[in-house]
Amino acid sequence: MHYNGAGFVGWQRQPQGRTVQAEVEAVLERLTGQKTTATGAGRTDSGVHALGQGVGFTLTERWTSSLEGVQRALNALLPRDIWVERLHAMQPGFHARRSATARRYRYVIGTDEASHSPFRRPYEWALGSGRALDVAALGQAAAALQGEHEFRGLARAAGGERRGGVGVRGGGGGERKHPDGSGGEDEWDAKPDYRCRVALAEWAPRADGAGVTFTIEADRFLHRMVRFLVGAMVDIALGRRPPSDFPRLLAAGDNQAASPPAPPQGLYLVAVRYPPDLYAGAES
Repeated sequence: MHYNGAGFVGWQRQPQGRTVQAEVEAVLERLTGQKTTATGAGRTDSGVHALGQGVGFTLTERWTSSLEGVQRALNALLPRDIWVERLHAMQPGFHARRSATARRYRYVIGTDEASHSPFRRPYEWALGSGRALDVAALGQAAAALQGEHEFRGLARAAGGERRGGVGVRGGGGGERKHPDGSGGEDEWDAKPDYRCRVALAEWAPRADGAGVTFTIEADRFLHRMVRFLVGAMVDIALGRRPPSDFPRLLAAGDNQAASPPAPPQGLYLVAVRYPPDLYAGAES
């Protein structure tokens, strides 16, 4: 599923504010005639976009014979800032969040004057041409992220941006507190576990030459982890803090020394990975 996060307070339904989950569930109720829960693989925050959100829901028998028909109906009824790219029938026991083995995010930064255009600014971090990024410093920091780490020093605290425990988004185990107090569909374990296993972390020049992108893939993510990572790496690349700070932030037990998180509009959930045998029709 794709969506433009600008008009939403996030994926997860909230007591107040427009959410992607609520919009999807309202359309599913119109189609099926009954309340239907839509579960997202990643609970994106306010202003964060998606190009590959995984969403799971159960359909009534009337709709199961034609996935193409379901896709057409969904896209006809969903608001214009949400679009279903494709549908898959899944095996019994599939869960959009718990069954995911990895999630990939991309962060987009603009480093030219045109990044301030109203047609670009809502979809990237507009640094502009006045601030040169040290690309080598970005690459060095990204390389340090590979493997398994606890990211307490580079994620949102439970009571706000900085202080206390850390919340986890997605994945399997761990004490995943809701920093915003919103509750929700996740189940919480008693044993604290803030480890995330990063399979990919890299910076690359944009194809249009207008800036850089950061891509990261991991089994799960702490709350606002990608934005805190980008904020710290950009501060280092702009000379605002020394490169030696990054290993210390990566090993920190809290985020007291963290840089401010990068703004949400540059962040995209681009892919969610599931085991092949969970797709209906897969060979056993």
